[in-house]
Amino acid sequence: MMNKLPDASRDNEFREKLTENQYAITRRGGTEPAFSGVYCDEKREGTYTCVCCDAELFSSTHKFDSGSGWPSYFQALAADKIREIRDSSHGMDRVEIRCQHCDAHLGHVFPDGPAPSHQRYCVNSASLLLKTQ
Repeated sequence: MMNKLPDASRDNEFREKLTENQYAITRRGGTEPAFSGVYCDEKREGTYTCVCCDAELFSSTHKFDSGSGWPSYFQALAADKIREIRDSSHGMDRVEIRCQHCDAHLGHVFPDGPAPSHQRYCVNSASLLLKTQ
């Protein structure tokens, strides 16, 4: 999905800060290939922050191996950290997740995760930075 337009007022800031891949994913709604992201198999403890604005989004304690090829979490750090948007692109009915603070595209959430939430926040590694403890 590459149809999202960046916020023009901050576009230059993001273009300077992010790699081409990070920009394409977070500001244009792209998706990295499965099993290609740096955090897919990450096991270190810490907090995952938004690569664009450094907002704290996910904890390593909520990460699980979904087998999907993308880092997956059964919950966000707090409900007010993530914004959900209906996404009917590519002939699918999904829920897109975005950073509440800067509107960066993160990935999608699906109702097939483990207990206790039964949610799977499927996130592009390029949208995240891991801050280790």
